[in-house]
Amino acid sequence: MTEPTEERKQEQPHELELERARKRDRVRELGLDPYGQRTEGLLPLAQASARFDAQADDEFKARGKEEGYEDRRPVVRVAGRVVLQRDNGKLIWLNLRDETGDIQVAVSKRDCDELGFEVAKMTDLADQVIAEGPLVKTRTGEVTIWASSLRPAAKAMTPPPEKHAGLKDLEVRYRKRYIDLWSNPDAMDIMRLRSNIVTRIRRFLDDLGFLEVETPVLQTLAGGAAARPFVTHMNALDLQLYMRVAPELFLKRLLVGGFAKVYELARNFRNEGVDRSHNPEFTMLELYQAYGDYRAMMELTESLIRDLATLVIASTRDPGEENKADGGYLEGLRIAFGDITVDYSQPFEVVAYEELFMEAHGFSMRDEQAVRDAGQRRGMDSKLDHWLIVGKLFDEAEDAIDPTRPTFVVDYPAALCPLTKHKSSDPTLAERFELHIAGMELANAYTELNDPEVQRERFEAQLAGIDPEESTFRTLDEDFLEALKVGMPPAGGLGIGIDRLVMAITGRDSIRDVLLFPLMRPLSD
Repeated sequence: MTEPTEERKQEQPHELELERARKRDRVRELGLDPYGQRTEGLLPLAQASARFDAQADDEFKARGKEEGYEDRRPVVRVAGRVVLQRDNGKLIWLNLRDETGDIQVAVSKRDCDELGFEVAKMTDLADQVIAEGPLVKTRTGEVTIWASSLRPAAKAMTPPPEKHAGLKDLEVRYRKRYIDLWSNPDAMDIMRLRSNIVTRIRRFLDDLGFLEVETPVLQTLAGGAAARPFVTHMNALDLQLYMRVAPELFLKRLLVGGFAKVYELARNFRNEGVDRSHNPEFTMLELYQAYGDYRAMMELTESLIRDLATLVIASTRDPGEENKADGGYLEGLRIAFGDITVDYSQPFEVVAYEELFMEAHGFSMRDEQAVRDAGQRRGMDSKLDHWLIVGKLFDEAEDAIDPTRPTFVVDYPAALCPLTKHKSSDPTLAERFELHIAGMELANAYTELNDPEVQRERFEAQLAGIDPEESTFRTLDEDFLEALKVGMPPAGGLGIGIDRLVMAITGRDSIRDVLLFPLMRPLSD
């Protein structure tokens, strides 16, 4: 048998689509709409399968041919996509899939209505159909719908992934998520779990008395975080606008207004690089608590993440398996991430920024000459501020953090934290932490600065030190400073990257695995 030529291979998908079109037209000739219609009484496939009654099935098998026998087998109506198909002539087997799972459907020429059997013969892999019939168990022990009726719901004109093993090419999976979701059940599970995580976050914060709010995505100033923004233009007012980098300054205005606890699950936008843990459009949880501080934020963060880890473990554990108590902490809260396992069961580590720096470099971050010498060896500009060099060198210190233990790095150099209160015991340090899990920074928290005069000084110093190119969109937020003059209570503030958090607690090492539609470069024509 000769191999098809490359030209022939390119024709084949087109021929398959033509054949599917012919089947679609034959369904129309039967008087049916190949793209379906409103249907009541549909059950998710998992619920339908759960209705199987073994006693009724055994009774039918023993007495089904008796005159006057009443069939007590549950009858269900379901819809799903065909992921497996076997045609045995007078008996056609279909495996259907929906977001809850798979179920087998048997379409018998003897027991299914005539129209339904004809539809089965016109059905292709990836088509969506509606099946109705009693639940039985086959000789192989598989719960099956023995169809009395089969109707079309949506004709798939494009053939499915080869051999129904799902899309394997990651690039194609991310670009064609609509195929990835139904052909790779794991992708559906992760996206559902992400949704459940976000719902759990809301419930957790609502129970603590936080109020969910919404702040502007389009802003007249590029404020809230030191990141390059996306720029757009509003025609109606002839205004240059910026896509939100962070909701921080608006949420703080709400504390000034009198709200005590606020949070936002914000879609933010940063016009910067793309890699395994960065996407230019991302989701952040940002919250503020009046009369709190960074220690209060630390307690909240640890409680929240342990609660979410519990949710994830419960969703993947075998039914009936439970965590065991040990000294007040949960055992079994260990989640694999690549070749490591992160333990969420024990108290999170707390380590000082200064201590980590010393361990990594062998000299104090306060030793300006040693810091400058180290920076020069790494090719840094000798004119950089001492503390900016410290910040750049600290990247190497972060590599020493144990990725298997969630770790709070606390008390950052005050010069690197313009929105943060200084420690009263040491004004060179700021009351700030970052949380690191599995080699990623997941959270950032401050004791918020609320002195308007000091805040102005910090903003002005920050603007004076930025790159000249950045100064074209970085300006002083006078309205925010005016709000601080009205009086903002002392507060703790926290930001958690939802995408990275989902990566960590579901064991995914790429941000694209936890985004439904990650940004992709368009395919060349």
